[in-house]
Amino acid sequence: MVGLALEAVDDGGPRGFADLTLAGVATRAGVAVPSLYKHVDSLADLKREVAVASVRGLTAALTAAAIGRAGGDALGATAAAYRAFATTYPGRYAATQVAPHAGDGPERGLAEAMAETITVVAAVVGGCGVPPERAVDAIRAVRAGLHGFISLELGGGFGMPDDVDASFTFLVRTLEVGIRG
Repeated sequence: MVGLALEAVDDGGPRGFADLTLAGVATRAGVAVPSLYKHVDSLADLKREVAVASVRGLTAALTAAAIGRAGGDALGATAAAYRAFATTYPGRYAATQVAPHAGDGPERGLAEAMAETITVVAAVVGGCGVPPERAVDAIRAVRAGLHGFISLELGGGFGMPDDVDASFTFLVRTLEVGIRG
């Protein structure tokens, strides 16, 4: 069921997660909507499962990029992996931006999956010399910078003819200097 929902989210582009419906998944599965309730409790439940799978996919990409790297090299590689995930899977990327609800315990998995992502990013910023007491600030700065850039990019907000990749590299270098400061 989640696999079909991920396909629907991927096919929907940046709005794929927001536009996910049980009817759309049922159509992909070739069943009536009531048949889905054997697998999920509600659309919210399905979206949570899609979000968990998406966050785990992002975490895997960030982890793979960070392995064997340190400092600015690790930050650059994980930033590039973050952007590649978002541009390859814009619907899944949108699903990674959902906040867990109260009661989203380990049985639901979203908070736990997000904590794994934060652990990876914390290790990367720590490798850039960020002391533990400033880690949350650095993680927020990196996330906000990357998310802002990616959101603009996915939304077609970079209409100038200048090289967007060069601008992304500039952003990552600026973030590195900022968190090292």
